[in-house]
Amino acid sequence: MAPTTRRRSLLLAAAATTLAPRAAFAAADTLTIAQVAPLSGVLATTGQQMVLGGKVCFDAVNARGGVHGAQIRTLVADDGYKVADTLRLTREMVARPEVVALFGFAGSANVGKLLEEDVLATAGIALVAPYTGGELLRNPFNPWIFHLRAGYADEAEHIVEQLNTMGITRMALLYQDDAFGKSGLDGVEAALRRRGQKLVVSAGYPRNTGDVADAVRRIVAAQPQSVIMIAVNKPAAAFARQYRAAGGGAQLFNISVVDPAELVKLGGIENVRGLGISQVVPYPYRPSLPVVREFQAALKKHAPGAEVNYTNFEEYLGAKVLVEALRRAGPKPSRAQVIAALESLRSFDLGGVTVSYGPKERVGSRYVEVTVIGGEGKLLK
Repeated sequence: MAPTTRRRSLLLAAAATTLAPRAAFAAADTLTIAQVAPLSGVLATTGQQMVLGGKVCFDAVNARGGVHGAQIRTLVADDGYKVADTLRLTREMVARPEVVALFGFAGSANVGKLLEEDVLATAGIALVAPYTGGELLRNPFNPWIFHLRAGYADEAEHIVEQLNTMGITRMALLYQDDAFGKSGLDGVEAALRRRGQKLVVSAGYPRNTGDVADAVRRIVAAQPQSVIMIAVNKPAAAFARQYRAAGGGAQLFNISVVDPAELVKLGGIENVRGLGISQVVPYPYRPSLPVVREFQAALKKHAPGAEVNYTNFEEYLGAKVLVEALRRAGPKPSRAQVIAALESLRSFDLGGVTVSYGPKERVGSRYVEVTVIGGEGKLLK
């Protein structure tokens, strides 16, 4: 089976529950969760991997008998990374009384809109492991979102510290012109201010596009030593390709939301070789941790042919968090019982990865490290 066909098959398998009648999910022997993800558009490959990571975990749990004898079912919907669609689809999901939790959404602006419109608060429902590090989802505190990952500010601090260690102080920044990009911009500027430094230039590009030509021109003109990108796959790859073609020679970095395989495919290895990527979960390619070994085995069994990457591993970890909360919440849990169970996960070991929540704590981990795309297109630590 060709890789594209296989990815589509895996996606259809994950989303198949959306086609079942509503009554099927109200049965006593099911636990229903809902996921809205970008399965089309500029973030499609990321969204597909997000769904896959959760699916593999839930399939493995169901194969062992489920949670308190109930099978986990997931309603999956595609928002195309469009804020209005995220809002509409989430409202549809939470209107279904059988949905006890939300899982693995993407986009700071998308999830931020749910907070702005009080969708989560009105429904009294938890959103677990969204694929975003936006500070507007963390500060001020809200009780509805349980983050697995460190925030973009944490990633920015780590990148700036590493660059300073390398003697690099002339930094430029490419950012997506929305809540996601501006959150990263704020994080980088704050990290630089703490060191008495500032960006030589910052340049935005429009959301849901790969239109980076103006940003390339401005950044090349500023002659930075390094360019930090707060960008998703397609615009990040487009920037690397156009920047190198324009003679730009700075060290490139991106935060954790990109897939290195997609960067190589879209940008060309000659343009992305040496690009640094901050990561918010441990290295998933080497089975050095129990949870990595578990994940690799589950992926092989429940999604044969699928490849390990940071995105599907991160959402696998997030799914494990939700499964443990469902277990602690007891049979036939309410939404409120799931939230209380999530709050009880203090210093919880997922298998070499520890997360911790509480009544006033919703950021499970602050883990950050930096990887680099090697000469063969693989990530190196």
